[in-house]
Amino acid sequence: MFVKTLSETLNTPAHVTGEAFESRRILLASDGLGYSFHDTVVRQGSTQRLEYKNHIEANYCIEGEGEVEEVATGRVWPLKPGTMYVLDRHDAHIIRATHGDLRFICIFTPALSGEETHDADGSYAAAG
Repeated sequence: MFVKTLSETLNTPAHVTGEAFESRRILLASDGLGYSFHDTVVRQGSTQRLEYKNHIEANYCIEGEGEVEEVATGRVWPLKPGTMYVLDRHDAHIIRATHGDLRFICIFTPALSGEETHDADGSYAAAG
């Protein structure tokens, strides 16, 4: 067994920030679990187009309001605390944070190393 806290992640290389987001990567590939676990904030008023071509991601909203749009169909779902969306087919999607910052608990498989950055199409490179 081991225990980690969010405060231990902050201000480390596993705490990644950008103009529109903040990703606190609490469990990573180095933890040997096969998945990674993140506490992610999407800034109010931001729009992000993402497509995880090499990963499956599940996102559970715990704060804020917004929407997720499936690029292939244009279908839009509202996001609020208690809503989960899963990108089970490497779905291209657009996240919009409309009322407050959106905050998600996220799981990626395969696990992220913690050093990933989004490439031009909004995805992460395949695990190495």
